[in-house]
Amino acid sequence: MDNLPTSPGVYQFKNKDGLIQYVGKAVNLRNRVRSYFHQSRNHEPRIASMVSRISDVEIITTDSEVEALILEANLIKLHKPRYNVNLKDDKTYPYIVVTNEPYPRVFVTRRIRRDGSRYFGPYTDVLTMRAALKTVRDIFMIRSCNFMIDEEFIAKKRTRVCLDYHIKKCEGPCEGLVSAEQYNRMIANVEQVLNGKVSGVLESLGTQMNAAAAALKFEDAAYYRDRMKELEIYSSKQKVVDVELRDRDIVAASTEDDDACGVIFKIREGKVIGRQHYYMTGVEGKTDSEVLETLVQRYYLEAVDVPKEIILSFDIESKTLIQQWLSLRRSGGVSFFLPEGGELAKLIAMCKNNAKFLLDELKLQRLKQKDFVPAAVRALQRDLRMAVPPRRIECFDISHFQGTETVASMVVFVDGKPKKSEYRKFKIRTVAPADVNDFASMKEVIHRRYKRVKEEALEMPELIMVDGGKGQLSSALESLTELGLEKHPLISLAKRLEEVFVPGQSDPLPIPKSSSALRLLQQLRDEAHRFAITFHRSLRDKRTLQTELDLIDG
Repeated sequence: MDNLPTSPGVYQFKNKDGLIQYVGKAVNLRNRVRSYFHQSRNHEPRIASMVSRISDVEIITTDSEVEALILEANLIKLHKPRYNVNLKDDKTYPYIVVTNEPYPRVFVTRRIRRDGSRYFGPYTDVLTMRAALKTVRDIFMIRSCNFMIDEEFIAKKRTRVCLDYHIKKCEGPCEGLVSAEQYNRMIANVEQVLNGKVSGVLESLGTQMNAAAAALKFEDAAYYRDRMKELEIYSSKQKVVDVELRDRDIVAASTEDDDACGVIFKIREGKVIGRQHYYMTGVEGKTDSEVLETLVQRYYLEAVDVPKEIILSFDIESKTLIQQWLSLRRSGGVSFFLPEGGELAKLIAMCKNNAKFLLDELKLQRLKQKDFVPAAVRALQRDLRMAVPPRRIECFDISHFQGTETVASMVVFVDGKPKKSEYRKFKIRTVAPADVNDFASMKEVIHRRYKRVKEEALEMPELIMVDGGKGQLSSALESLTELGLEKHPLISLAKRLEEVFVPGQSDPLPIPKSSSALRLLQQLRDEAHRFAITFHRSLRDKRTLQTELDLIDG
């Protein structure tokens, strides 16, 4: 511990298998890491459990506390450590992008490119995003084509106007029928609407309408009038909640047991223009403040629009640090507020009520899912004569190429569908690289998997499945017996005749070839095989590249 740096940075606690259990940040890494291992310190059960599993500590130093904060949030998002609060079903949410082109396009994307394009989001509510996109497309004549249009494109007459031009949905930039300057003025209004700044756009459209009327261009004036009406209808659907007409985010969370839901209300010009929500897991034993801090870090890690004021339902420990980070992102001051009364307190209460409602809805959805068992899973329960339906199945496959670099895969199906976030890959350790021994490899991987499941109290599947015949089945059973799990449901699927074997029976089970249960098992087997081959191929490619690099002189 004395060798640890005293600088700011991030620490990662790993277990004996090298898996990251917890990621944290610190102003002084040495003092922070030491604090976990003081003999006199009485840790709460969750922390004590984590400390007991630590076999290694990895340190990453940073130049500042703000850098440590950002790195911590990114590492938690990447690794989803067991003892951190994690976003449930953490996925990439969509954005609306306005491209950095002479004639910009506006569309939905899940990938942010650092190419000067402007992004709006992320949107956790796809319906809200679609409504915003439909509004700007209805009001403004944005091109829908995918061409990279510039002066050269127009000069070479590479295309002609499409149907959108003829039905007055596009101004025809592809043929140069609108200048880049005019088109980009319209795009500026699109960005204002997406940012919730509707009043300025209405004022601009009103000015254009009056100018057209004064010039006796009544058709143009009517066009601007109709656009204003559409925009006013869109704006009227957004609830006015702030008489001060400020730009603010309201952030609150609700927790219950090991789950939480965080909600962010985006208020622009005093109106709620959007609601984002995130479900979180691993919150048991965490304070409301810790849960809210995780939400704030993760949301603003990806949010592209940071307002000047952020209203919180609870104080957070790293408030000053996060304010510094967001001020840098915004290129202007950002302040956190905790309302004690008045209108802001009512907004926080509304936000918390939304979070609680969404969390209750999640719990109800889980209860419904718990009662519903897909037909294929029911059929499998019947054909295997199981006491309970095999809702969670873990399937293993071994892969090698001419006896080298043997690897294994584990895929997980829940209620008959792949759960890819829980897939696992294994490099075989006990079999010599030049040997080919599928049985020993299967024995090793089954032992490693379920030893860890027992030690860490992870969820046990209702059914364990191995790809292969009686030999692979016997090897898997040996490992389960060593772990005291010999009575756990276990099967193998032999590929040649698609036969299903169980321990203690020499003959395969009489499962009809047309059975939905057999089709489900085949899906599992094929997916495990695909995953193993993909992993093996990536290792082989790395080895080939390394060999080629070694041959280069110097």
